[in-house]
Amino acid sequence: MIERAAGSGDVVSFGPFSLDPRRRLLLKDGAPVVVGARTLDTLIALVARSNEAISKRELMAVVWPDVTVEEGSLRVQIAALRKALGDGKGGARYITTLAGRGYCFVAPISRARDPPPEPAKAGSTKPALALPDKPSIAVLAFQNMSGDPEQEYFADGMVEEIITALSRIRWLFVIARNSTFTYKGQAIDIKRVGRELGVRYVLEGSVRKGGGRVRITAQLIDALSGTHPTGSTVLSKTCSTCRIRWPPALPGLSNRRCRRLRPLVRSTARPLT
Repeated sequence: MIERAAGSGDVVSFGPFSLDPRRRLLLKDGAPVVVGARTLDTLIALVARSNEAISKRELMAVVWPDVTVEEGSLRVQIAALRKALGDGKGGARYITTLAGRGYCFVAPISRARDPPPEPAKAGSTKPALALPDKPSIAVLAFQNMSGDPEQEYFADGMVEEIITALSRIRWLFVIARNSTFTYKGQAIDIKRVGRELGVRYVLEGSVRKGGGRVRITAQLIDALSGTHPTGSTVLSKTCSTCRIRWPPALPGLSNRRCRRLRPLVRSTARPLT
């Protein structure tokens, strides 16, 4: 089964790369390779059945277990994976496309049993921070879904603009970009992020840019419960000029304060070039 790789203790090596599925870590010559969570899930699934044909339907069921997506989403992840592995567009050194069938990981691999983890050093675990005495939020790096790593700057720049706009609000505690971007490319546990950054709310999302248009999806999450706050919405907007609207309400905030948020966030709008 594909799922066996995720919990395996085997570290898989191929070419200059090594993949640790349990720690969800991809290395190249010993240095971490930053890839999105979905991209990493795709690689783990392919490596788990090395030299076997895996249908697109099987891959999508593993990478998006609770979401219905189109095949285009899988192609985006395959393209991003080939880029990260230095395989180039349509490359077949690591991943072969099987026309009308799916994909196959074809590179020779070797497996080594994962060594036991080292004992945690004193102070290595981040302590939970107390919540501030005012509403608090962390805006995480948006995932680039364009399949073009060069568009990463666009997604990062959008998040920076949102953080800057929210930071102008005196009664809102906003975590700095340098702190939130340390979670970029990781499988995110929202509750852990909330504890480590000391915030009540977390905003996460994705950006897909192409053909002169951009599609933005963003969702606000209560870091205490891991759920969407009552009255909030999941944003999904396709447009030629980027406009982001804040969810209509946050628990504990008056409607007047929520209305003040919207023009500040909308001020981050930028025409696409």
